[in-house]
Amino acid sequence: MAKHEATREELETRAREAADDVSARARRAAQEAQHAAEALRDKGAEFVDSARERGHEYAERARDEARRIYREGERRASEVASHAEEYYGEATDIVRRHPIQALGIAAGIGFLLGLTMTRR
Repeated sequence: MAKHEATREELETRAREAADDVSARARRAAQEAQHAAEALRDKGAEFVDSARERGHEYAERARDEARRIYREGERRASEVASHAEEYYGEATDIVRRHPIQALGIAAGIGFLLGLTMTRR
């Protein structure tokens, strides 16, 4: 039986060693997982900061472009208003020089508009 007892003690020792080894490996794996999680968290924070910075850059570009388009629109509206004033002045001169023809043209246009509106 001594042989049986020695084997039992050896088995218990080996089982304890195996348990200690598994426990040590589990602690190392947990530490590695924690380090990996921290690294991922840091990368995620970097990504968020980068995205936020790019978002601000794109927003500023969009504001600049909107201002440029607005100024261009104002300039063109001013040009159109200037041309309209010129044409209005010319039309006024023509009506003053030829009042009967202008009255006939206005009546004709009014008649055509009236026909068009009643057919709808």
